[in-house]
Amino acid sequence: MQAWRVHRNGEPSEVMRLEETDRPTPGNGQVLLKVLAANINFPDALLCRGQYQVRPPLPFTPGVEVCGETQDGRRVLATPALPNGGFAEYVVADEAALLPAPDTLDDAEAAALHIGYQTGWFGLHRRARLQAGETLLVHAAAGGVGSAAVQLGKAAGAKVIGVVGGPEKAKIAHDLGCDLVIDRRTEDIVAAVKEATGGRGADVVYDPVGGDAYAKSVKCIAFEGRVIVVGFASGVIPTPALNHALVKNYSIVGLHWGLYNTKDPAAVLACHQELTALAARGVIKPLISERVAMDGAADAVQRVADGTSTGRIVVLPSGAAG
Repeated sequence: MQAWRVHRNGEPSEVMRLEETDRPTPGNGQVLLKVLAANINFPDALLCRGQYQVRPPLPFTPGVEVCGETQDGRRVLATPALPNGGFAEYVVADEAALLPAPDTLDDAEAAALHIGYQTGWFGLHRRARLQAGETLLVHAAAGGVGSAAVQLGKAAGAKVIGVVGGPEKAKIAHDLGCDLVIDRRTEDIVAAVKEATGGRGADVVYDPVGGDAYAKSVKCIAFEGRVIVVGFASGVIPTPALNHALVKNYSIVGLHWGLYNTKDPAAVLACHQELTALAARGVIKPLISERVAMDGAADAVQRVADGTSTGRIVVLPSGAAG
């Protein structure tokens, strides 16, 4: 089968190589899946760089989530077992963790409903307890992670403010349903948030960026606000001033969705059922900006790494790209 493999750490476009290799063999409790679509996530770039919290042995295949088909014809969502990730024609995955792919979504959309939307749902509902009528500030609102949070925030009845970089991404955030879009390149985030909230600030901040985004967020956080730390796409991990959190009375909340797979798998299934219902009602729908053929995967992962992509880019190993 064909699979993208990484033999040394570095930038995705430089270290990912498309090779012929053997199909992975399922272990105890695992199943073999034919990959229908593999969604690209920022952690795939970090895996290539050797900067992710999990460091699979070299060589490995990146790709942390797929929509696949079981040997008995079921369409499922899965997180492949590294080092044999999803940018391949076949993967193995833990059978107990398989989730049924929503009928209302195509393969690419279904692949993108998994980690990003689960992260958004757990972050907004389980960790931040977002309430209807509250103001949600979403950084990188036109990206894969941010776009999911925007849709979930609107579904929860929140007022959503999206932060983006550039007019193209601003239009996408508007189309996603943001009540207000702030272009960080030309506008003052703190001033704009305070103006939009009558000086109160954002009740919940969804931050997959870190760095300057975090620094700006705590300057416009509301009384009893919650900052959800999702990731550090900027490459800069903030060092919170805890005296500031004390004086302004806000919470800094960490979220690593992967832990729920081992600590509370029943909650993951319940979340998936809720997401499937929202998708069936048309309330949420993954924003797929590109569907790329297998041979375009390395360049696509690089675009995600560079922050130039919008929405989700999905690799279709044997399907039609476009």
